[in-house]
Amino acid sequence: MNRKLSVREKVYGYVKKKYGSEPEYLWRRFPDYAIFRHEDNRKWYGIIMDVPREKLGICGEGRADILNVKLDDLLLTDLLVQQDGYFRGYHISRGNWISILLDGTVPMKEIRNLIDISFRTTASAKKKQKIRPPKEWIVPANPKYYDIEHAFDKKDEIDWKQGSGIRAGDTVFMYVASPVSAILYKCSVTETDIPFEYADKHLSMTALMKIRLQKRYEPDQFTFERLKEKYGIFAVRGPRGVPYSLSAALKK
Repeated sequence: MNRKLSVREKVYGYVKKKYGSEPEYLWRRFPDYAIFRHEDNRKWYGIIMDVPREKLGICGEGRADILNVKLDDLLLTDLLVQQDGYFRGYHISRGNWISILLDGTVPMKEIRNLIDISFRTTASAKKKQKIRPPKEWIVPANPKYYDIEHAFDKKDEIDWKQGSGIRAGDTVFMYVASPVSAILYKCSVTETDIPFEYADKHLSMTALMKIRLQKRYEPDQFTFERLKEKYGIFAVRGPRGVPYSLSAALKK
């Protein structure tokens, strides 16, 4: 008969499978304390400890397994510690660390999600860019230098100058400058970091990305005046993020 895994063992299995992390035991005095850390910057993203239940202010005798993780949202931290199974970070007073009780009080699905948040929060800048969720961008196009209005007439995928921070899986909304002055296309980014060297007095490029057409907009739908008055966008000089309210409108 298969033995039922403890929550601690399930955590070990999850970080091993998803992040390739093995538990490290650093303290001879506390042989059951284990940490998980990033390979590149060596920062910890999880600490498992067994502590006296009385130290946590919970009923019962003996010790309880807890997992410490670091969050990036103070509001989320404040909300969680008001719920059963969550505590302010045990023995960690700096940053948004919380302790999660590993006795089944907190569902494993929630624990996995919080481990993922902690992994992203403590990752290096390079790794954060690589593992971040897909992002939406407004990307400018000048029709004086490229006939973007007819770029998708014969094919659905074209090469475009890669903007800093954009990666495959992101969405770009192409803003066509004057005399159009409006968002005309929604595109998905299918490939990035394509080597390409070009420079003139108007433009310089070191890499291209491939973008695939997903949707067309009428020229009078998302004009510059509407972007300015309704969504607070007063200039589109380079790739920029999309406000939530505009994102919702563009998806209708």
